Amino acid sequence: MKVVTVDEMRRIEKECVSIGLPPAALMENAGKAVAEHLRDILGKTEGTHVLVLVGPGNNGGDGLVAARYLHDLGADVNVYLLSDRSEDDLNLRLVRERGIACVEGTQDSDLSALAGLLSSGNALVDAVFGTGRSRPLEGLFRDVLLAVGRAHEGNPGLHVFALDLPSGLDADSGAADPACLKADDTITLSFPKTGLFNATGAEKAGRITVADIGIPPGLAKDVPVELITAGLAKSLLPIRPPLANKGTFGRVMVVAGSERYIGAAYLACNGALRVGAGLVTLATTPTLQSVLASKLTETTYLPLPEADRASFGPQATVLLLAELGEYGVLLMGCGLGQSPSATDFVREVLLGPQRTALPLVLDADALNTLARIPDWWRQLADDAILTPHPGEMSRLAGCGIEEVQADRIGTARDMARNWHKVVVLKGAYTVVATPEGRSRVCPMANPGLASAGTGDVLAGAIAGLRAQGLSAPDAAACGVYLHACAGDMVRARLGDTGMLAGDLLFELPRAIKELRLT
Repeated sequence: MKVVTVDEMRRIEKECVSIGLPPAALMENAGKAVAEHLRDILGKTEGTHVLVLVGPGNNGGDGLVAARYLHDLGADVNVYLLSDRSEDDLNLRLVRERGIACVEGTQDSDLSALAGLLSSGNALVDAVFGTGRSRPLEGLFRDVLLAVGRAHEGNPGLHVFALDLPSGLDADSGAADPACLKADDTITLSFPKTGLFNATGAEKAGRITVADIGIPPGLAKDVPVELITAGLAKSLLPIRPPLANKGTFGRVMVVAGSERYIGAAYLACNGALRVGAGLVTLATTPTLQSVLASKLTETTYLPLPEADRASFGPQATVLLLAELGEYGVLLMGCGLGQSPSATDFVREVLLGPQRTALPLVLDADALNTLARIPDWWRQLADDAILTPHPGEMSRLAGCGIEEVQADRIGTARDMARNWHKVVVLKGAYTVVATPEGRSRVCPMANPGLASAGTGDVLAGAIAGLRAQGLSAPDAAACGVYLHACAGDMVRARLGDTGMLAGDLLFELPRAIKELRLT
Protein backbone atom coordinates (compact mmCIF):
# COMPACT_ATOMS: atom_id res chain seq x y z
CA MET A 1 0.00 0.00 0.00
CA LYS A 2 1.43 3.36 -1.06
CA VAL A 3 1.89 6.46 1.11
CA VAL A 4 1.18 9.61 -0.89
CA THR A 5 1.78 13.34 -0.89
CA VAL A 6 -0.95 15.87 -1.67
CA ASP A 7 0.29 16.32 -5.23
CA GLU A 8 0.40 12.57 -5.79
CA MET A 9 -3.13 12.20 -4.43
CA ARG A 10 -4.41 14.97 -6.71
CA ARG A 11 -2.80 13.32 -9.72
CA ILE A 12 -4.39 10.00 -8.81
CA GLU A 13 -7.81 11.63 -8.42
CA LYS A 14 -7.47 13.22 -11.87
CA GLU A 15 -6.64 9.84 -13.36
CA CYS A 16 -9.75 8.43 -11.68
CA VAL A 17 -11.89 10.78 -13.76
CA SER A 18 -10.32 9.45 -16.95
CA ILE A 19 -11.26 5.86 -16.05
CA GLY A 20 -14.86 6.67 -15.09
CA LEU A 21 -14.53 7.43 -11.38
CA PRO A 22 -15.75 11.04 -10.99
CA PRO A 23 -15.30 13.01 -7.75
CA ALA A 24 -18.96 12.50 -6.83
CA ALA A 25 -18.54 8.72 -6.90
CA LEU A 26 -15.37 8.89 -4.82
CA MET A 27 -17.12 11.16 -2.31
CA GLU A 28 -20.02 8.72 -2.01
CA ASN A 29 -17.60 5.82 -1.49
CA ALA A 30 -15.58 7.83 1.04
CA GLY A 31 -18.53 8.82 3.19
CA LYS A 32 -19.92 5.28 3.21
CA ALA A 33 -16.52 3.80 4.11
CA VAL A 34 -15.99 6.30 6.92
CA ALA A 35 -19.41 5.51 8.42
CA GLU A 36 -18.75 1.79 8.29
CA HIS A 37 -15.28 2.11 9.84
CA LEU A 38 -16.69 4.31 12.60
CA ARG A 39 -19.30 1.64 13.31
CA ASP A 40 -16.65 -1.08 13.38
CA ILE A 41 -14.35 0.88 15.70
CA LEU A 42 -17.10 1.87 18.15
CA GLY A 43 -18.76 -1.53 17.95
CA LYS A 44 -22.19 -0.05 17.16
CA THR A 45 -23.94 2.98 15.74
CA GLU A 46 -27.49 2.48 17.02
CA GLY A 47 -28.19 5.08 19.67
CA THR A 48 -24.75 6.68 19.28
CA HIS A 49 -24.76 10.48 19.26
CA VAL A 50 -22.46 11.60 16.45
CA LEU A 51 -21.53 15.20 15.67
CA VAL A 52 -20.07 15.84 12.21
CA LEU A 53 -18.05 19.02 11.70
CA VAL A 54 -18.37 19.99 8.04
CA GLY A 55 -15.95 22.31 6.29
CA PRO A 56 -16.15 24.08 2.94
CA GLY A 57 -14.53 21.68 0.48
CA ASN A 58 -14.46 18.05 -0.56
CA ASN A 59 -13.59 16.91 2.97
CA GLY A 60 -16.80 18.56 4.13
CA GLY A 61 -18.66 16.80 1.32
CA ASP A 62 -17.24 13.48 2.49
CA GLY A 63 -18.46 14.36 5.97
CA LEU A 64 -22.00 15.05 4.74
CA VAL A 65 -22.11 11.67 3.00
CA ALA A 66 -20.78 10.02 6.17
CA ALA A 67 -23.49 11.78 8.20
CA ARG A 68 -26.16 10.35 5.89
CA TYR A 69 -24.82 6.80 6.13
CA LEU A 70 -24.41 7.05 9.91
CA HIS A 71 -28.03 8.14 10.16
CA ASP A 72 -29.07 5.15 8.04
CA LEU A 73 -27.04 2.89 10.36
CA GLY A 74 -29.10 4.07 13.32
CA ALA A 75 -26.93 6.82 14.77
CA ASP A 76 -28.35 10.06 16.16
CA VAL A 77 -26.50 12.52 13.91
CA ASN A 78 -26.03 16.28 14.06
CA VAL A 79 -24.13 18.33 11.49
CA TYR A 80 -22.26 21.51 12.35
CA LEU A 81 -21.53 23.60 9.23
CA LEU A 82 -18.47 25.80 9.58
CA SER A 83 -19.06 27.66 6.32
CA ASP A 84 -21.75 28.19 3.71
CA ARG A 85 -22.13 25.46 1.14
CA SER A 86 -23.65 25.83 -2.32
CA GLU A 87 -27.44 25.91 -2.56
CA ASP A 88 -27.30 23.05 -5.06
CA ASP A 89 -25.07 20.89 -2.84
CA LEU A 90 -26.65 17.46 -3.36
CA ASN A 91 -25.11 15.93 -0.26
CA LEU A 92 -26.36 18.72 1.99
CA ARG A 93 -29.84 18.37 0.50
CA LEU A 94 -29.85 14.61 1.11
CA VAL A 95 -28.80 15.19 4.72
CA ARG A 96 -31.65 17.63 5.28
CA GLU A 97 -34.16 15.34 3.59
CA ARG A 98 -33.39 12.75 6.25
CA GLY A 99 -34.21 15.24 8.98
CA ILE A 100 -30.63 15.42 10.23
CA ALA A 101 -30.25 18.60 12.26
CA CYS A 102 -27.78 21.09 10.74
CA VAL A 103 -26.39 23.98 12.78
CA GLU A 104 -24.93 26.97 10.94
CA GLY A 105 -21.68 27.80 12.70
CA THR A 106 -21.75 31.34 11.36
CA GLN A 107 -24.98 31.86 13.35
CA ASP A 108 -23.52 30.37 16.54
CA SER A 109 -21.58 33.44 17.63
CA ASP A 110 -20.84 32.30 21.18
CA LEU A 111 -20.51 28.62 20.21
CA SER A 112 -23.23 27.73 22.70
CA ALA A 113 -24.96 25.44 20.20
CA LEU A 114 -21.66 23.67 19.62
CA ALA A 115 -21.15 23.28 23.36
CA GLY A 116 -24.57 21.69 23.72
CA LEU A 117 -23.89 19.21 20.97
CA LEU A 118 -20.51 18.33 22.42
CA SER A 119 -21.94 17.73 25.87
CA SER A 120 -24.28 15.03 24.58
CA GLY A 121 -22.02 13.51 21.93
CA ASN A 122 -20.39 10.09 21.98
CA ALA A 123 -18.43 10.56 18.77
CA LEU A 124 -17.28 13.43 16.58
CA VAL A 125 -16.19 13.37 12.94
CA ASP A 126 -13.72 16.07 11.92
CA ALA A 127 -14.50 16.71 8.24
CA VAL A 128 -13.38 20.33 8.12
CA PHE A 129 -10.31 20.42 5.89
CA GLY A 130 -8.53 17.12 5.27
CA THR A 131 -5.71 17.67 2.76
CA GLY A 132 -7.17 21.00 1.64
CA ARG A 133 -5.74 23.31 4.29
CA SER A 134 -2.84 25.45 3.08
CA ARG A 135 -2.87 28.39 5.51
CA PRO A 136 -3.05 28.93 9.30
CA LEU A 137 -6.41 28.30 10.93
CA GLU A 138 -8.26 31.43 11.96
CA GLY A 139 -11.70 32.78 12.73
CA LEU A 140 -14.53 30.34 13.21
CA PHE A 141 -12.43 27.35 12.11
CA ARG A 142 -9.83 28.03 14.76
CA ASP A 143 -12.38 28.75 17.49
CA VAL A 144 -14.44 25.64 16.80
CA LEU A 145 -11.47 23.28 16.68
CA LEU A 146 -10.04 24.72 19.89
CA ALA A 147 -13.43 24.34 21.58
CA VAL A 148 -13.69 20.74 20.44
CA GLY A 149 -10.15 20.07 21.63
CA ARG A 150 -10.99 21.37 25.11
CA ALA A 151 -14.18 19.30 25.20
CA HIS A 152 -12.24 16.22 24.17
CA GLU A 153 -9.71 16.71 26.93
CA GLY A 154 -12.48 17.11 29.50
CA ASN A 155 -14.56 14.21 28.24
CA PRO A 156 -12.62 11.01 27.51
CA GLY A 157 -15.89 9.42 26.44
CA LEU A 158 -16.03 11.65 23.35
CA HIS A 159 -14.36 9.66 20.58
CA VAL A 160 -12.86 11.91 17.91
CA PHE A 161 -12.50 10.66 14.34
CA ALA A 162 -10.55 12.58 11.71
CA LEU A 163 -11.76 12.14 8.15
CA ASP A 164 -8.66 11.66 5.99
CA LEU A 165 -6.54 13.93 8.24
CA PRO A 166 -6.98 15.88 11.46
CA SER A 167 -7.90 19.41 10.37
CA GLY A 168 -4.92 21.70 10.73
CA LEU A 169 -2.38 18.98 9.97
CA ASP A 170 -0.15 19.47 6.95
CA ALA A 171 -0.68 16.37 4.81
CA ASP A 172 2.91 16.36 3.55
CA SER A 173 5.06 17.55 6.44
CA GLY A 174 2.96 16.56 9.43
CA ALA A 175 3.34 20.05 10.91
CA ALA A 176 0.32 20.89 13.05
CA ASP A 177 -1.47 24.20 13.46
CA PRO A 178 -1.90 25.18 17.15
CA ALA A 179 -5.63 24.57 16.73
CA CYS A 180 -5.19 21.15 15.10
CA LEU A 181 -7.55 18.63 16.62
CA LYS A 182 -6.06 15.52 18.20
CA ALA A 183 -7.95 12.47 16.97
CA ASP A 184 -8.40 9.09 18.59
CA ASP A 185 -8.72 7.55 15.13
CA THR A 186 -7.92 8.86 11.68
CA ILE A 187 -9.77 7.21 8.81
CA THR A 188 -7.62 8.17 5.86
CA LEU A 189 -8.97 7.74 2.34
CA SER A 190 -7.56 5.26 -0.18
CA PHE A 191 -3.89 5.89 0.70
CA PRO A 192 -2.28 7.17 3.91
CA LYS A 193 -0.61 10.58 3.62
CA THR A 194 3.06 11.19 4.43
CA GLY A 195 2.25 13.78 7.10
CA LEU A 196 0.61 11.10 9.23
CA PHE A 197 4.05 9.58 9.86
CA ASN A 198 6.08 12.76 10.36
CA ALA A 199 6.59 15.22 13.19
CA THR A 200 3.44 15.75 15.24
CA GLY A 201 1.31 14.03 12.64
CA ALA A 202 1.66 10.68 14.38
CA GLU A 203 0.57 12.21 17.69
CA LYS A 204 -2.41 14.07 16.24
CA ALA A 205 -3.69 11.18 14.11
CA GLY A 206 -4.11 8.51 16.77
CA ARG A 207 -4.75 5.10 15.25
CA ILE A 208 -4.70 5.13 11.47
CA THR A 209 -7.19 3.17 9.38
CA VAL A 210 -7.05 3.20 5.59
CA ALA A 211 -10.50 3.24 3.94
CA ASP A 212 -10.89 1.74 0.49
CA ILE A 213 -12.91 4.18 -1.64
CA GLY A 214 -12.59 2.35 -4.93
CA ILE A 215 -9.40 3.88 -6.34
CA PRO A 216 -7.43 1.18 -8.22
CA PRO A 217 -4.09 0.64 -6.39
CA GLY A 218 -2.31 0.54 -9.75
CA LEU A 219 -2.79 4.29 -10.15
CA ALA A 220 -0.19 4.73 -7.40
CA LYS A 221 2.34 2.26 -8.79
CA ASP A 222 4.97 4.95 -9.34
CA VAL A 223 4.71 6.40 -5.82
CA PRO A 224 8.06 5.66 -4.10
CA VAL A 225 6.77 5.28 -0.51
CA GLU A 226 4.75 2.33 0.76
CA LEU A 227 3.50 0.80 3.99
CA ILE A 228 4.97 -2.45 5.22
CA THR A 229 1.76 -4.47 5.31
CA ALA A 230 1.25 -8.00 6.62
CA GLY A 231 0.98 -9.18 3.03
CA LEU A 232 4.29 -7.61 2.09
CA ALA A 233 6.07 -8.96 5.16
CA LYS A 234 4.63 -12.44 4.58
CA SER A 235 5.92 -12.42 1.00
CA LEU A 236 9.42 -11.66 2.28
CA LEU A 237 9.68 -14.43 4.91
CA PRO A 238 12.50 -16.86 4.11
CA ILE A 239 11.45 -20.31 2.90
CA ARG A 240 12.06 -23.15 5.39
CA PRO A 241 12.66 -26.32 3.30
CA PRO A 242 12.06 -29.58 5.22
CA LEU A 243 15.46 -31.04 4.30
CA ALA A 244 17.37 -27.99 5.54
CA ASN A 245 20.36 -27.93 7.86
CA LYS A 246 21.74 -25.05 9.88
CA GLY A 247 23.88 -23.97 6.97
CA THR A 248 20.73 -23.47 4.90
CA PHE A 249 19.66 -20.60 7.11
CA GLY A 250 22.90 -18.65 7.16
CA ARG A 251 25.62 -17.71 9.59
CA VAL A 252 25.75 -14.40 11.44
CA MET A 253 28.83 -12.93 13.10
CA VAL A 254 27.90 -10.51 15.87
CA VAL A 255 30.39 -8.04 17.35
CA ALA A 256 28.63 -6.57 20.37
CA GLY A 257 28.83 -5.86 24.06
CA SER A 258 31.22 -4.15 26.42
CA GLU A 259 31.81 -3.95 30.15
CA ARG A 260 28.93 -1.48 30.54
CA TYR A 261 26.56 -2.98 27.97
CA ILE A 262 26.82 -6.74 28.35
CA GLY A 263 23.13 -7.34 27.70
CA ALA A 264 23.28 -5.84 24.20
CA ALA A 265 25.22 -8.87 22.98
CA TYR A 266 22.63 -11.26 24.42
CA LEU A 267 19.74 -9.38 22.82
CA ALA A 268 21.36 -9.00 19.40
CA CYS A 269 22.45 -12.64 19.15
CA ASN A 270 19.08 -13.98 20.23
CA GLY A 271 17.30 -11.55 17.88
CA ALA A 272 19.12 -13.22 14.98
CA LEU A 273 18.42 -16.73 16.26
CA ARG A 274 14.74 -16.08 16.94
CA VAL A 275 14.06 -15.11 13.31
CA GLY A 276 15.61 -18.36 12.13
CA ALA A 277 19.33 -17.82 11.48
CA GLY A 278 21.10 -21.17 11.37
CA LEU A 279 24.22 -20.18 13.32
CA VAL A 280 25.15 -17.10 15.30
CA THR A 281 28.65 -16.45 16.60
CA LEU A 282 29.47 -13.75 19.12
CA ALA A 283 32.91 -12.19 18.73
CA THR A 284 33.85 -10.71 22.09
CA THR A 285 36.56 -10.67 24.71
CA PRO A 286 37.15 -13.65 27.01
CA THR A 287 36.00 -11.57 29.97
CA LEU A 288 32.58 -10.94 28.45
CA GLN A 289 32.37 -14.48 27.10
CA SER A 290 32.70 -15.87 30.61
CA VAL A 291 29.82 -13.67 31.75
CA LEU A 292 27.54 -14.48 28.81
CA ALA A 293 28.27 -18.17 28.27
CA SER A 294 25.73 -19.44 30.79
CA LYS A 295 22.95 -17.33 29.25
CA LEU A 296 23.83 -17.45 25.55
CA THR A 297 23.99 -21.22 25.28
CA GLU A 298 22.91 -21.55 21.63
CA THR A 299 25.47 -19.03 20.39
CA THR A 300 28.99 -20.02 19.44
CA TYR A 301 31.90 -17.76 20.32
CA LEU A 302 34.95 -16.19 18.77
CA PRO A 303 37.16 -15.00 21.66
CA LEU A 304 39.07 -11.90 20.59
CA PRO A 305 42.40 -10.83 22.06
CA GLU A 306 41.90 -8.70 25.13
CA ALA A 307 43.97 -5.85 26.51
CA ASP A 308 42.48 -4.97 29.88
CA ARG A 309 39.00 -4.50 31.39
CA ALA A 310 37.26 -6.24 28.48
CA SER A 311 38.83 -3.94 25.86
CA PHE A 312 40.01 -5.24 22.50
CA GLY A 313 43.69 -6.06 22.05
CA PRO A 314 45.75 -5.07 19.00
CA GLN A 315 45.26 -8.44 17.23
CA ALA A 316 41.46 -8.49 17.55
CA THR A 317 40.91 -7.04 14.07
CA VAL A 318 43.20 -9.56 12.39
CA LEU A 319 41.51 -12.51 14.07
CA LEU A 320 37.96 -11.31 13.30
CA LEU A 321 38.69 -10.58 9.64
CA ALA A 322 40.29 -14.00 9.24
CA GLU A 323 37.07 -15.67 10.44
CA LEU A 324 34.53 -13.68 8.45
CA GLY A 325 34.90 -15.72 5.28
CA GLU A 326 32.76 -18.42 6.92
CA TYR A 327 29.82 -16.06 7.53
CA GLY A 328 27.08 -14.42 5.51
CA VAL A 329 26.63 -11.16 7.42
CA LEU A 330 28.38 -9.09 10.08
CA LEU A 331 26.33 -7.31 12.74
CA MET A 332 28.43 -4.74 14.56
CA GLY A 333 27.93 -2.04 17.14
CA CYS A 334 25.31 -3.08 19.71
CA GLY A 335 26.63 -2.03 23.13
CA LEU A 336 30.28 -1.80 22.01
CA GLY A 337 30.78 1.48 23.81
CA GLN A 338 32.97 4.36 22.76
CA SER A 339 36.28 3.46 24.39
CA PRO A 340 39.39 4.15 22.28
CA SER A 341 39.95 0.43 21.76
CA ALA A 342 36.34 -0.11 20.61
CA THR A 343 36.33 2.83 18.17
CA ASP A 344 39.73 1.85 16.75
CA PHE A 345 38.46 -1.72 16.31
CA VAL A 346 35.31 -0.57 14.48
CA ARG A 347 37.30 1.75 12.25
CA GLU A 348 39.77 -0.95 11.24
CA VAL A 349 37.16 -3.63 10.57
CA LEU A 350 34.89 -1.36 8.53
CA LEU A 351 37.26 1.15 6.93
CA GLY A 352 40.81 -0.16 7.32
CA PRO A 353 43.10 -1.41 4.53
CA GLN A 354 41.94 -5.03 5.01
CA ARG A 355 38.29 -4.12 5.74
CA THR A 356 35.61 -6.71 5.35
CA ALA A 357 33.50 -7.02 2.20
CA LEU A 358 30.77 -8.92 4.06
CA PRO A 359 27.18 -7.61 4.06
CA LEU A 360 26.84 -5.38 7.11
CA VAL A 361 24.22 -4.46 9.69
CA LEU A 362 25.51 -1.52 11.71
CA ASP A 363 23.91 -0.22 14.88
CA ALA A 364 24.59 1.96 17.90
CA ASP A 365 28.30 2.46 18.58
CA ALA A 366 29.37 1.41 15.10
CA LEU A 367 27.26 4.33 13.84
CA ASN A 368 28.59 6.68 16.51
CA THR A 369 32.13 5.83 15.44
CA LEU A 370 31.34 6.44 11.76
CA ALA A 371 29.71 9.77 12.58
CA ARG A 372 33.10 11.15 13.68
CA ILE A 373 34.82 10.21 10.42
CA PRO A 374 34.58 12.67 7.50
CA ASP A 375 32.97 11.19 4.38
CA TRP A 376 32.65 7.81 6.11
CA TRP A 377 30.07 6.65 3.57
CA ARG A 378 32.58 6.89 0.72
CA GLN A 379 34.82 4.36 2.48
CA LEU A 380 32.15 2.00 3.82
CA ALA A 381 30.96 -0.93 1.71
CA ASP A 382 27.67 -0.24 -0.07
CA ASP A 383 26.12 -3.53 1.10
CA ALA A 384 25.27 -2.14 4.50
CA ILE A 385 22.12 -1.63 6.54
CA LEU A 386 22.34 1.26 9.01
CA THR A 387 19.86 1.23 11.92
CA PRO A 388 20.05 4.64 13.65
CA HIS A 389 17.61 6.07 16.15
CA PRO A 390 16.93 9.81 15.66
CA GLY A 391 19.89 10.86 17.81
CA GLU A 392 22.31 8.66 15.90
CA MET A 393 20.82 9.83 12.62
CA SER A 394 21.36 13.45 13.61
CA ARG A 395 25.03 12.76 14.26
CA LEU A 396 25.49 10.81 11.03
CA ALA A 397 23.69 13.43 8.95
CA GLY A 398 25.11 16.46 10.75
CA CYS A 399 21.75 18.02 11.64
CA GLY A 400 19.51 18.45 14.67
CA ILE A 401 17.21 15.76 16.03
CA GLU A 402 14.26 18.12 15.48
CA GLU A 403 15.15 18.32 11.80
CA VAL A 404 15.28 14.55 11.54
CA GLN A 405 11.91 14.11 13.25
CA ALA A 406 10.26 16.91 11.27
CA ASP A 407 10.64 14.89 8.07
CA ARG A 408 11.43 11.30 8.94
CA ILE A 409 10.59 9.85 5.54
CA GLY A 410 12.44 12.58 3.66
CA THR A 411 15.50 12.42 5.92
CA ALA A 412 15.81 8.65 5.66
CA ARG A 413 15.30 8.78 1.88
CA ASP A 414 17.84 11.55 1.30
CA MET A 415 20.51 10.00 3.51
CA ALA A 416 20.06 6.54 1.99
CA ARG A 417 20.47 8.05 -1.44
CA ASN A 418 23.45 10.22 -0.45
CA TRP A 419 25.24 7.44 1.44
CA HIS A 420 24.21 4.66 -0.97
CA LYS A 421 23.19 2.48 1.98
CA VAL A 422 19.92 1.06 3.28
CA VAL A 423 18.79 3.20 6.22
CA VAL A 424 16.41 2.10 8.98
CA LEU A 425 15.32 5.20 10.88
CA LYS A 426 13.93 3.80 14.12
CA GLY A 427 11.10 5.23 16.21
CA ALA A 428 7.33 5.39 15.94
CA TYR A 429 6.54 4.43 12.33
CA THR A 430 10.04 3.23 11.54
CA VAL A 431 11.21 4.11 8.01
CA VAL A 432 13.26 1.84 5.75
CA ALA A 433 14.87 3.75 2.87
CA THR A 434 16.97 2.51 -0.05
CA PRO A 435 19.68 4.15 -2.17
CA GLU A 436 17.28 4.12 -5.14
CA GLY A 437 14.96 6.61 -3.40
CA ARG A 438 12.24 4.18 -2.32
CA SER A 439 10.93 3.98 1.24
CA ARG A 440 8.82 1.66 3.35
CA VAL A 441 7.05 2.77 6.51
CA CYS A 442 6.06 0.48 9.36
CA PRO A 443 2.38 1.14 10.18
CA MET A 444 2.81 0.46 13.92
CA ALA A 445 3.80 2.71 16.81
CA ASN A 446 4.23 1.27 20.30
CA PRO A 447 5.49 3.30 23.30
CA GLY A 448 6.42 0.05 25.00
CA LEU A 449 9.31 -0.29 22.55
CA ALA A 450 10.86 2.92 23.88
CA SER A 451 13.12 1.07 26.29
CA ALA A 452 16.77 0.06 26.35
CA GLY A 453 17.74 -2.92 24.24
CA THR A 454 14.82 -3.12 21.83
CA GLY A 455 17.04 -1.74 19.09
CA ASP A 456 19.57 -4.52 19.72
CA VAL A 457 16.82 -7.10 19.16
CA LEU A 458 15.84 -5.34 15.92
CA ALA A 459 19.42 -5.25 14.64
CA GLY A 460 19.77 -8.96 15.39
CA ALA A 461 16.51 -9.77 13.63
CA ILE A 462 17.54 -7.85 10.52
CA ALA A 463 20.94 -9.57 10.47
CA GLY A 464 19.30 -12.98 10.89
CA LEU A 465 17.00 -12.38 7.93
CA ARG A 466 19.84 -11.02 5.82
CA ALA A 467 21.83 -14.18 6.51
CA GLN A 468 18.90 -16.25 5.23
CA GLY A 469 19.21 -14.69 1.79
CA LEU A 470 16.91 -11.68 1.87
CA SER A 471 18.17 -8.58 0.11
CA ALA A 472 19.24 -5.69 2.33
CA PRO A 473 16.00 -3.67 1.81
CA ASP A 474 13.80 -6.75 2.29
CA ALA A 475 15.67 -7.96 5.39
CA ALA A 476 15.32 -4.50 6.91
CA ALA A 477 11.60 -4.20 6.11
CA CYS A 478 10.75 -7.72 7.24
CA GLY A 479 12.79 -7.36 10.43
CA VAL A 480 11.14 -4.05 11.28
CA TYR A 481 7.66 -5.51 10.77
CA LEU A 482 8.32 -8.67 12.81
CA HIS A 483 9.87 -6.59 15.60
CA ALA A 484 6.80 -4.33 15.67
CA CYS A 485 4.44 -7.34 15.69
CA ALA A 486 6.37 -8.87 18.57
CA GLY A 487 6.04 -5.57 20.43
CA ASP A 488 2.29 -5.54 19.84
CA MET A 489 2.03 -9.10 21.15
CA VAL A 490 3.85 -8.15 24.34
CA ARG A 491 1.65 -5.06 24.71
CA ALA A 492 -1.49 -7.17 24.34
CA ARG A 493 -0.27 -9.41 27.14
CA LEU A 494 1.44 -6.97 29.52
CA GLY A 495 0.50 -3.46 28.43
CA ASP A 496 2.94 -0.85 27.16
CA THR A 497 4.49 -0.03 30.53
CA GLY A 498 7.36 -2.14 31.78
CA MET A 499 7.95 -3.93 28.48
CA LEU A 500 11.50 -5.29 28.37
CA ALA A 501 13.60 -5.90 25.29
CA GLY A 502 13.98 -9.54 26.28
CA ASP A 503 10.19 -9.97 26.14
CA LEU A 504 10.35 -9.49 22.36
CA LEU A 505 12.62 -12.46 21.81
CA PHE A 506 9.99 -15.04 22.71
CA GLU A 507 7.39 -13.35 20.53
CA LEU A 508 9.43 -13.17 17.32
CA PRO A 509 8.82 -16.84 16.36
CA ARG A 510 5.12 -16.41 17.18
CA ALA A 511 4.99 -13.32 14.99
CA ILE A 512 6.47 -15.31 12.11
CA LYS A 513 4.04 -18.19 12.70
CA GLU A 514 0.99 -15.90 12.76
CA LEU A 515 2.18 -14.06 9.67
CA ARG A 516 2.49 -17.33 7.76
CA LEU A 517 -1.08 -18.24 8.77
CA THR A 518 -2.64 -14.98 7.57
